[in-house]
Amino acid sequence: MVLLKNFLNIFFIPELRKKVLFTFGVLVIYRLGSQIPAVGVNTNALMQMVEQAKGLGGLFAYLDLFSGGSLSHCTIFALGIMPYITSSIMMQMLGMTIPSLEQLLKEGEYGRKIINQYTRYLALAVAIFQSFAYATMLERSGLAWHPGWGFRLTFIFSLTICSMFVMWLGEQISLFGIGNGSSMIIFAGIVARLPVDIHRLWFEVSQGFLDWWVAILVLALIVFITSCIVFLERGERKIPVQYARRVVGQRVYGGQSTYIPFKINTPGVMPVIFAGAVLNVPRFIVAALASRFAFCSWLNDLFYPTSITSLVLDFFLIIFFSFFYTALIYNPEELAENIKKSGGFIPGIRPGKKTAEFFNYILTRIGLIGAVYLALLAIAPTIIARTLGVALSLGGTSMLIMVGVGLETAAQIESYLIEHRYEGFLSSGRMRGRSSR
Repeated sequence: MVLLKNFLNIFFIPELRKKVLFTFGVLVIYRLGSQIPAVGVNTNALMQMVEQAKGLGGLFAYLDLFSGGSLSHCTIFALGIMPYITSSIMMQMLGMTIPSLEQLLKEGEYGRKIINQYTRYLALAVAIFQSFAYATMLERSGLAWHPGWGFRLTFIFSLTICSMFVMWLGEQISLFGIGNGSSMIIFAGIVARLPVDIHRLWFEVSQGFLDWWVAILVLALIVFITSCIVFLERGERKIPVQYARRVVGQRVYGGQSTYIPFKINTPGVMPVIFAGAVLNVPRFIVAALASRFAFCSWLNDLFYPTSITSLVLDFFLIIFFSFFYTALIYNPEELAENIKKSGGFIPGIRPGKKTAEFFNYILTRIGLIGAVYLALLAIAPTIIARTLGVALSLGGTSMLIMVGVGLETAAQIESYLIEHRYEGFLSSGRMRGRSSR
């Protein structure tokens, strides 16, 4: 009952209510668009191929999760937000290697606007390439009703335009809604698949294809892994900072203690999303080769989403992107310099260079633990499902994204409630008195 009251507090704040309803409205539009089929495709045969998860269907089955079923039904939103995610990875990588782009990243808001514009152009090119690859693979698999350039151009145009529209929807959520737009779009696609997984599990148990104790064990493991993800997202290391006392005129400044929180999982779910996007590239190439040349089928098995090779690559890519994103978020030298200018210091550590080295040491240790923990959580559900012989589309990557985005969104709502004198989304939900301000 208390939780319901806390949830209703959202609608008592006009600004927060508008943001939540706007986000919900955008996600409804996204899900409606995910039901409109693309022209010229035999969707029934495609769904059967995805259900069997063989050859090209294995790649489709993996990518279908992030589009919320749009890919297996070959809807106009089949590409989803993935072209934009892929282009974001490429731009951030290029920003660390090309001096002109690196300079733009340092120019504040203006530089970010230019980089975002470049990212959109690159996303357009990626969407054209991916839609062309889809059209080619559909033709070679015999899934196009009328193969030829007429089908290809229509298919490419419709999927590319709709992918740009989905990208625009994500940007609108980031500007006027709650949460990160791209993450919310992926989150909506994953949540849309939950009823399918639950129904499939229930059907296999009721028909005797799966023992009931195995289903209970799978559900218990999912709850346990979810708890581990929450622990990972909430865990942090607090670095104490002491500020020296200064007397300016008749006022005394400083003389207080505070701390800098370094989260165990600083980059959140982005390493998981980026690792999946990077792995999709060789999977696309291998699936296209396997659909054309029979002797390349062993490569398709090697890069199958649940294969050992894919799990190992996913593990190390998540670790790499965890360190990569942590380096983008925290600059030890800049952080140490800002503390020194403010008259602060870490007890037992000299200000300046020694403080920067200390921050770098702490971030490396915490980052390694968080990255390995994150990577293990990402691949654990897939290994468990493969060991128990349970067919679930809800893998470790999707669980991390779903729980991580949910926690980030809840944290933003919590901050709005506390700012407007409520005790919080997960607290008692009563209005604070003016004396407490």
